[in-house]
Amino acid sequence: MKSRILLCTYPSLEEARSAAKEAIGKKLAACVNIVKVNSLYTWKGKLEDADEFLAIYKTTVSKVIKLRNFIQSKHSYEVPEIVTLSPSDVSKKYLEWLVLSTK
Repeated sequence: MKSRILLCTYPSLEEARSAAKEAIGKKLAACVNIVKVNSLYTWKGKLEDADEFLAIYKTTVSKVIKLRNFIQSKHSYEVPEIVTLSPSDVSKKYLEWLVLSTK
């Protein structure tokens, strides 16, 4: 089984925590780290400078599509950031825990 990491920013800590708790409860993710970040980006022709909350979802390859769909359906942004990363090296014990936590 292979692991995946999904990155997603949220406008508030409350929204990030709510999504993380629900994703874990539905076994779509084993763990979610939430970190406050400052994001600079253009939106509709305007430079934005916003505090956001980056959620780092840890999951398995078999749950990626369901997790992406879940995030998309619950997110308040018109175009949420959903980026999937494929780790090349994950410790065996952590991967075992991750798989068990998402079954």
